[in-house]
Amino acid sequence: MNTALCRAHGGPDAQGVPLWDFSTNANACGPCPQALNAVRQADAQHYPDPAYTDLRAALAAFHGVAVARIVLAGSASEFIARITAALAHRRGPGVWVPPLAYGDYAQAAQAWGLQRLDVPKHAALAWLCEPSSPLGTAETLAQAVVNTGAVVVLDRAYEPLRLSGRCSLSHETLGQVWQLWSPNKALGMTGVRGAYAIAPQNNLSFARSLDRMAPSWPLGAHAVAMLGAWVQADTQQWLAHSRTQLAAWKTEQVAMLQQGGWHCLPSETNYFCAHAPFPVDATLLRAQGIKLRDTTSLGLPAHWRLGVLPPAAQQALQVALLAQRSAACQDTGVMGQTGGLPAVPCLKTEHF
Repeated sequence: MNTALCRAHGGPDAQGVPLWDFSTNANACGPCPQALNAVRQADAQHYPDPAYTDLRAALAAFHGVAVARIVLAGSASEFIARITAALAHRRGPGVWVPPLAYGDYAQAAQAWGLQRLDVPKHAALAWLCEPSSPLGTAETLAQAVVNTGAVVVLDRAYEPLRLSGRCSLSHETLGQVWQLWSPNKALGMTGVRGAYAIAPQNNLSFARSLDRMAPSWPLGAHAVAMLGAWVQADTQQWLAHSRTQLAAWKTEQVAMLQQGGWHCLPSETNYFCAHAPFPVDATLLRAQGIKLRDTTSLGLPAHWRLGVLPPAAQQALQVALLAQRSAACQDTGVMGQTGGLPAVPCLKTEHF
């Protein structure tokens, strides 16, 4: 196997789809019925409009921007690779990536021979993600990075899944950066790939260059259907409703882990990072149908990132962790109180 192609991601793996998948940040209330219905009705027999005229217009209207600022992408990861390639072609000096960040930013830079720089003011391309991954919080250096004058891309994949807080950048500042949107996580439909970026107001020539770099038909019919549904009022209403449910589930999930001795880091999203009070055997959990995400590849060793899931999943995790902790106590000769995880009360699950 070519290990260079092995990238750490949450979600399905060689063993298939986990029964209880805490490893992804996708909306556990999904799939969104409106978007799923649109995808099912997509015309897979014919090519989409190669110019995506209606979709570009709908996305531009949704965000209140000019159509010329919309750049379509096969996925967020495809856009990451494309804009990195564009700046490498311009022989930029390097790329700045936050210390804790999605691995594709640095991997794309490495693929094009761009140096990863420690100081953003020296970079040709700088990445931000807010809410961030893996922490789900604001990027503390966001405004300072924008002020450097580099080409700044703000990954907003998790903005629709923000449960509290707000973006640290002002509306005016957002107009100065590239905004990358990939709604499939918010819609609970990560199997459908499709994304778009909003170009800065003063960088339309670069937007046209990125459009020219794209292959023909970067979006298939199903991605067009998903993004078309994304901007509809009933989809946004479903999403708002799901955030209320996710917030309730998150409260229970954090409480369950904290009472079991886990240290849960604060977040504003439907996912958070936590440090376990004992060594967690992820392989054993996976064999039991439970998957967590080790955050070492995201720059945060000795922690796990957990997406918020419904009570049934929390109960399965509770039982598995209690068994592992009991085994760890026996192995180390610790007797008596084990700090077992408390029962998770069943919440009423609304239907979306």
